[in-house]
Amino acid sequence: MMNHADGTVTDERTGLMWEQRPSDTRYSWADATGVRIAELNASTLGGHTDWRLPELWELVSLVDYARSNPAIDPLLSCQSTTYWSATTYQPSPSTAWGVYFYDGYVSAYNKSFSSAVRGVRGGS
Repeated sequence: MMNHADGTVTDERTGLMWEQRPSDTRYSWADATGVRIAELNASTLGGHTDWRLPELWELVSLVDYARSNPAIDPLLSCQSTTYWSATTYQPSPSTAWGVYFYDGYVSAYNKSFSSAVRGVRGGS
C-alpha cells in the first residue's frame, strides 16, 4: 500500500485508490451508493470526485487473511464490521454482497441492513 498522506492509499497490486479512514456512520445499501458516495465526492478527498462503492472483488482484495479483528492492512483504518460492496446478490435483488472485516467473511445482506462504507476509485 502506498500512503498518499491526504486520506487516501493506493493498493499497488490492483492500482485502486482507497479511502484510508472511512466514516464511522452505518448506511443502508441505497444510502451507501447514494448519500455516502455523494458526501465523499463533495469532500474532494485526495483531490478527486470520482469515488464509488467497490465491487465485491475489489473489497475482498483488501482482506488480509493472516490478520483478524480487523483482517486488513493496518495502514487502512477499519472497524471489525461489515462493509458494503456495490455488487447485488443476483438470486435476490434485495440483497448485496458485503465483507465482514473481523475475519474477511463474505456474505449477502439485505440492502436495508446498516453497514460501513469504504470508497474506492480507479479500476473498471
